[in-house]
Amino acid sequence: MVQIGYTMMTEQAGPRELVDHVVRAEEAGFDFSVTSDHYFPWLRSQGHSPYAWAVLGAAAQATSRIPLMTYVTCPTFRYHPAVVAQKAATLQLLSEGRFRLGLGSGENLNEHVVGGGWPSVDVRHEMFEEAVEIIRALFEGGHVNHRGTHFDVESARLWDLPDEAPPLGIAVSGERSCELAGRLGDLVIATEPKAGLLEAFDRHGGEGKPRVGQLPVCYDPDRNAAVKRAHSQFRWFGSGWKVNAELPHPDSFEAATQFVTQDDVAEAIPCGDDPDAFVEAVRPYAEAGFTEVALVQIGGESQPAYLDWSEKTLLPALRDAFG
Repeated sequence: MVQIGYTMMTEQAGPRELVDHVVRAEEAGFDFSVTSDHYFPWLRSQGHSPYAWAVLGAAAQATSRIPLMTYVTCPTFRYHPAVVAQKAATLQLLSEGRFRLGLGSGENLNEHVVGGGWPSVDVRHEMFEEAVEIIRALFEGGHVNHRGTHFDVESARLWDLPDEAPPLGIAVSGERSCELAGRLGDLVIATEPKAGLLEAFDRHGGEGKPRVGQLPVCYDPDRNAAVKRAHSQFRWFGSGWKVNAELPHPDSFEAATQFVTQDDVAEAIPCGDDPDAFVEAVRPYAEAGFTEVALVQIGGESQPAYLDWSEKTLLPALRDAFG
């Protein structure tokens, strides 16, 4: 059985629209939702990037059933981990226990804005591990003092703590991140259907924990229009995280993807209105062992039509295929 989620893609819609979309996703019957946490869009054509945590607060009040989750927040550059812990605890209270805190080591695209530079991946992993440990300690209650390699915390305490702390999800892309996720995470997050990532997660303590994937899709009754929109806004997706984590600006992604064709995108992303194509795109995640898959409908203006189609056609097809 695979749960199917909805993605509030902050890079492609404004804050009011994002809240409207997740309200409709709840009505349509999506099992959960996730929200990107960006300062920049990947490409200028996406055109948006509101503050995800304000959007989540509004979404928590506007919805009543659908779980919420950051996908993902970087707790090491733009945000100090003590502040991330406070935000997450508050969201868990506002949503009455429906929030999960998804964490990752970040992308230069978003984190460069505070002027701290972009260190090597080994240093970023060190910073990330220390940040997760600080967040965990604050969720336990009481005062936290920390003098670490990368962060200091001076007598911090969360005064408004939920009865149950938000589960921590950790994004993975290789053995090192899988080790950290298995040891410190309550669930694992990935954007590729690689069984090897889940196997590594299990080896390091993740066995039995939820595993959440994400998949871009592009619904449109006109398949050519869907392919064109996917190419315009999402051709960066296939570059892989070793590239995507390093580039500092949407213009960098424009340059890096200038030779990606519409045919390339159409091969990688299901486009059009054939539900079977969408089912087959989800299948590798199910076969790899993912328990949840969050779909990303490409194009902010296309969300209402996509959500209507999902309720009537896509979600029934996915549930027939995957439970």
